[in-house]
Amino acid sequence: MINVLLHTMLAVWFLESWPQVLMTLLVVFLLVFLWIQWKTGQQLKSELAMLAKIGKHNVEYEFVLDTMKLSIWHLDVKTGKLTFEQDFRDKGNKYFTNADGMEVDESVALLDPRDSERVGQSMADLCSGKKSSYHEIYRVTVPYAQTVYWEESYATVTQRDIDGHPTLIVGTTQRIDDRKSMEEALVQARNRAEESDRLKTAFVANMSHEIRTPLNAIVGFTSVLPDITDEEERKSLLDLIQENTQKLLRIVDDVVNISKIESGKEELVMTAFELNTLLLENMSRCEQSLQPGVGLDAQFAMDALTITTDLARLNEIMKHLLQNAAKFTQAGTVTVGYDKPVDGRITIWVRDTGKGIAEENLERIFERFYKVDEFIPGAGLGLSLCRVMAFSLGGNVTVESKLGEGSTFKVELPIQ
Repeated sequence: MINVLLHTMLAVWFLESWPQVLMTLLVVFLLVFLWIQWKTGQQLKSELAMLAKIGKHNVEYEFVLDTMKLSIWHLDVKTGKLTFEQDFRDKGNKYFTNADGMEVDESVALLDPRDSERVGQSMADLCSGKKSSYHEIYRVTVPYAQTVYWEESYATVTQRDIDGHPTLIVGTTQRIDDRKSMEEALVQARNRAEESDRLKTAFVANMSHEIRTPLNAIVGFTSVLPDITDEEERKSLLDLIQENTQKLLRIVDDVVNISKIESGKEELVMTAFELNTLLLENMSRCEQSLQPGVGLDAQFAMDALTITTDLARLNEIMKHLLQNAAKFTQAGTVTVGYDKPVDGRITIWVRDTGKGIAEENLERIFERFYKVDEFIPGAGLGLSLCRVMAFSLGGNVTVESKLGEGSTFKVELPIQ
């Protein structure tokens, strides 16, 4: 009876209070739902902020790559496949594909043969774990263009297996043509500076010797001249003084001429004149310098030829070449001639039967102060001056010679 009463009372209470219970449950459910929504919102907000940050980093990442002109690549060590993620290289490599799955051996084969073995070995050491990083500068060949360009690469191991062996390598590559050009220019500038210092030293050493020799003769003979009463002896001394004075003037003139031409302070004076007449006049002046028994011949391709160039410079070139031939020819003949003009250019030559020049000295004789025979008088400036003057006229001076068989000096010039 009591149990029935209790059940009856509970049933009555439930029937009377179930709306309040339902309302309470609904409020609790709503509170839980709102809390879950708030947490989800906070998580989404955090993820959105992270995505924005990642996006910003990607933009900055690409901006840095683009600014530095870099390419990013990955190497799967197990498969040997090379993939390129980004390529912002200036003048990027368009001569071979950078497609995913490129074999690493294929990329090494594209390098210049002078660098491929070294770079390939460095890459192999990185893949085998002998090295943890890689840095190489190398040349890349451009197929069918016969040219190369320079690249610089860095790489490092980013993943390893459980045994510590590399499985993934990440690297960057940058094209550095401009930097290599700058380095080459700096090296050339340094070499020019060193060469300039060498030439200055050679100039002082040679000029002090070459100037002192005639100067000593002039001073010495002049000091004893007042004590000489014999007229013939006085005339002999005066001739020697005059000869050494001329030697001294020639040395100074050669130095001044080279200096003027290279500094650009002496302008070309182009005139038309008869070539045969110029050559014959120079031959006439040279005749007295020839050794006894040495002949002087002319072989002109034409009876008369008018050319247009700088008369003074060509005259100076011929004077030095003829003096040089007379100096080194003890027997035989010195021959002056020219070939018929071709395409507005002419070749004038001076051939001698002198001692000749060794093959290793054929270019060195055009260097300043270089002398094949130190016992032959001269400052070693004549041939250098000839070539400088020929260059200024748009031509060149070359030599063909064999030791003991004589020499042929050729002057090639534009004549119009």
